[in-house]
Amino acid sequence: MLETLHIRNYALIDELEIKLGPGLNVLTGETGSGKSIIFGAINFVLGEKADKDNIKSGAKAAEVWAVFSVENDYIRGKLAELDVRPDSEGCVLLERSFGTDGKSSCKINGRTATVGMLKEISEYLVDIHGQYDHQSLLKNENQLVLLDSACGEDIKDKLNKVKSRYRSLKEAIKMLEDMNGDDADREARKDLYKYQINEIRMANLKPGEEDELSEKRDIIANGVKLKKYSDEALNRLYRSDTGSASDQIASALDAVKHLARYDSTQAPVEEALESVSAQLEDVIAKLRSYADVLDTDPKGLDEIETRLQLIYELKKKYGSTIDEINAYVEKTEEKLAMIENSADLIMEYQIRKESDERVFNKFADEVSEIRHSESGKLGKRIEEVLYDLGMINAVFNVKVSPAEQINERGKDKVEFLISDNLGEEPKPINKIASGGEMSRVMLALKVILADVDKIGTFIFDEIDTGISGRTAQRVAEKMSFLAKSHQILCITHLPQIAAMADSNYLIDKHTSDNTTSTVVKEIDDSDIEQELARLIGGAQITETTLNAARDMKRMADNFKIKNKEKI
Repeated sequence: MLETLHIRNYALIDELEIKLGPGLNVLTGETGSGKSIIFGAINFVLGEKADKDNIKSGAKAAEVWAVFSVENDYIRGKLAELDVRPDSEGCVLLERSFGTDGKSSCKINGRTATVGMLKEISEYLVDIHGQYDHQSLLKNENQLVLLDSACGEDIKDKLNKVKSRYRSLKEAIKMLEDMNGDDADREARKDLYKYQINEIRMANLKPGEEDELSEKRDIIANGVKLKKYSDEALNRLYRSDTGSASDQIASALDAVKHLARYDSTQAPVEEALESVSAQLEDVIAKLRSYADVLDTDPKGLDEIETRLQLIYELKKKYGSTIDEINAYVEKTEEKLAMIENSADLIMEYQIRKESDERVFNKFADEVSEIRHSESGKLGKRIEEVLYDLGMINAVFNVKVSPAEQINERGKDKVEFLISDNLGEEPKPINKIASGGEMSRVMLALKVILADVDKIGTFIFDEIDTGISGRTAQRVAEKMSFLAKSHQILCITHLPQIAAMADSNYLIDKHTSDNTTSTVVKEIDDSDIEQELARLIGGAQITETTLNAARDMKRMADNFKIKNKEKI
């Protein structure tokens, strides 16, 4: 659950913090008040592209951080796989900033991270649906995943076996391809592998060697300067005929010793000066040792440059680091051994391939059977929800057919087909569904899959565009249903949804001292009625619109009480 969203210097926002609760959280406001800014800030902290235009005018950097509480064991496990663990209070903190100089910073629980890591983690924390995000429904692979989610627990174990066996089968096929071929091809590969192995092994690369050589090269290249500065330091500390620091401190120490004999209060001064003298002797010893081993021999520099050039050439061929080069040669030795023992290995992998194919087909067929069985049920359930959402003539089919190629999810292709008009054959959803219809299909799927969807927070950004009246009321009711098992954050212009909220937030825009800022505040019951009246009637609030707002709020509260257990 998204508990806290903190935004600073983002677009029109100076600084604001939003505390969100469970259930349905609704944000409303005038057109242009900054609703899209909130949505943009959330996307930003979750890893979307940064834009300098989003930094508030006059500020050096925009900053957003979000606190998520994570209670679901499945999500905790997925985060652990990404080396992210909630703190002692069960929370995960995401932070991101972006400056006018182009510099950015990402952190997860205070640890430096990358934008890619933020994106990976956000997939398990938030499910975001903007006005165009429902277009993920257009992809057949996503439709397949949604059908599998609707199949429940029956399919999970079989899918895991299909995935495991597919990967083993793919590896066996790849190994056979590498080992098969005519004799000339095998001999050519053997020669190439032997050459590469010999080239790398002869170089005898050692981990960390490149850094050590680079450091040594810099020392030799600057040897004359280093010699000059070390000699100058030694001369002033130790070698000067006009009175070195060492001689001066020794003389001072002798004088203080006499002083301390007559005045015991000066004993600490004598002790401190003896410490200084000892430290100076240590410094001199280290400087002399350093100066003695300084290498200014150009021949040594040439040898280092030659060695570094060899490492550079090997990196161009075999890997970007010495560790990668050494890993490459080990892999190449394995390939050579396989070719040299190809006859036995071909038989071994051929047997493995045939076994993998049998097992893969067995479980893939069982998965297909479940999909075919559940596809009709899912289509009917979606039709029922779409009917409630105003698409009374909708026909929704989930078509399962053979895929062109097998993959780790089996050998099926899934396609969502829809018709919203009587007498018309259902066609692929990406060819005929409007944006409003796609939004309602997405909401229908979320309602149906609420029990199996492990992500705790859903965010809807005005996906209710284009609907009103009774349909808007049913959308609000479905969101209320969804909010029983998930936290919902909805940015909307519909009073029906705002009335159904568990928590309401007003987004407003203030102008002061020639600057404009967006603010967000949680509103109480009396303010909610004012906001509902504005959403119902526009800018002018009348007693009629206020009465309508009170009725709408009362009906929404009664609906939630009546349907507390079941909607």
